[in-house]
Amino acid sequence: MKIAIIGAGNVGQALEAGWKKKGHEVRFGKRESNKDAAQWGDVVVLATPWPATKDAVAACGALAGKVVLDATNPLLPNLAGLDHSEGSGGERVARWAQGARVVKVFNTTGFNNMRDSRYPAGKPMMLYCGDDAGAKSVAKQLADDLGFDPVDFGPLSNTRYSEGVAMAWIWLAVKGGIGRDIAFSLARR
Repeated sequence: MKIAIIGAGNVGQALEAGWKKKGHEVRFGKRESNKDAAQWGDVVVLATPWPATKDAVAACGALAGKVVLDATNPLLPNLAGLDHSEGSGGERVARWAQGARVVKVFNTTGFNNMRDSRYPAGKPMMLYCGDDAGAKSVAKQLADDLGFDPVDFGPLSNTRYSEGVAMAWIWLAVKGGIGRDIAFSLARR
């Protein structure tokens, strides 16, 4: 699969490394090359800091019909919480990327877990939510490729809840002082 990652920070680099190991072709889009990368990719992954996300989506050009995986969270400054004043981050991305097949995924854990998802207790979960079944199938496969337990979290309107899971992880890892080597898993009977 051809995957364009918009944003070459910690999250983007961790995703790239894992997917290349699985044989996917990956290109980075940076400010000056977002459009070229997005048009090349079968899948476009948004791995930008939240304040840069709207401009990054605009720089990608037309995304109608594309699978767009939103790995962002609408964080307030200093990790003070989430900005849901205009809807969830995932819903805003869908508005900005009109006609794209948006799935919220890769936003509920830290980049270190994307780089290495192995835990003695088993696979960490990766929630994904969206309104397009085909796009969700792509998200599920790419999460599985990274060693996660992909969990369908329903429609795109549920992104506000997955972003809340992200905030819980961030608080525990950063503000709560536990450290980044933690992950959530879904226990099943």
